[in-house]
Amino acid sequence: MKFSNKLIAWYLVNKREMPWRQTTDPYNIWLSEIILQQTRVAQGLPYYLKFTEAFPTVFDLANASEEEVLKLWQGLGYYSRGRNLHAAAKYIVEECDGIFPNTYKDLLKLKGVGDYTASAIASISFNEPTAVVDGNVYRVLSRFYGIETPINSTEGIKEFKALAQELIDKEQPANFNQAIMEFGAIQCKPQNPYCLHCIFNDSCVALQKNRISTLPVKLKKTKVKKRHLHYLVFRSSDHKTIIERRTGKGIWQGLYQFPMIEGEFDTNRFRESEPFQKETASYTIKNIVPYNVKPIVHKLSHQHLHTIFWIIDVENLEDTAIEIQSISSYPVPVLIEKFIATYFNLK
Repeated sequence: MKFSNKLIAWYLVNKREMPWRQTTDPYNIWLSEIILQQTRVAQGLPYYLKFTEAFPTVFDLANASEEEVLKLWQGLGYYSRGRNLHAAAKYIVEECDGIFPNTYKDLLKLKGVGDYTASAIASISFNEPTAVVDGNVYRVLSRFYGIETPINSTEGIKEFKALAQELIDKEQPANFNQAIMEFGAIQCKPQNPYCLHCIFNDSCVALQKNRISTLPVKLKKTKVKKRHLHYLVFRSSDHKTIIERRTGKGIWQGLYQFPMIEGEFDTNRFRESEPFQKETASYTIKNIVPYNVKPIVHKLSHQHLHTIFWIIDVENLEDTAIEIQSISSYPVPVLIEKFIATYFNLK
């Protein structure tokens, strides 16, 4: 039996039940694929359910504010995905009259949609035989064929895409694409795969050559940057605080945070009864203490944030200050969300 037939037969017996597998609606498929990028199914599923409940159609998503979308996305990470999701929804509604693009080529025009996502939507929703290549697919193909080309190299990306395209079942592209991703997720896993009970254990090159643990090959990651952040958590006597919306480019663009100082932090600036100047505002400090003496280390893909929260008591704050009780309604990075939940006891 050829590779694709064997794989699809395995999938039809072993596939997990997922809500997005009960439909071919491109809106639902698109939502699931964007949410599941760089995210495990167990973590992404609750977000998919929240999004489909809050925004049942692309029109609902397009009409929402960016803050609403980011608040719902909060905790999922890689926030550019949420911003791109919202921008793409607006494009579909405003430029496509709410009709989802129905070809691989047109799907690529959507913000945040690359080769993988376009291939998934085109095959599952519109039966177009375009092969998906994600981490699971790289792993299955590199092990089965014994391919040592690094998967994150330009050469590797082209080689694996061409191979997947050659293997795809032209009559069942949706089943093939979902089958190879599912096989990589639950059978040919990164660590300790079930080789003894694998449908390909008689023909897998990596198994025969004892290369399971070394394939796929990946080029070394970029060096992780270490940053030191100090968040200033103001508290006024009338239970208000200050948060700022992050502007400019960055992973947390559009999210809110407490005023922040990066790098060296001079506590002498905050001596009691001395005014603290912040842009146009001036506050008289009553007391300042660190919430955590040892920095909280928040690890992102290319940077580790060593963070200290400073509790600063002041008499009054400017008019733009918000009620502490309302802070949980703003979209914030998960690092700040955890602080708010523990310190203010708000969720």
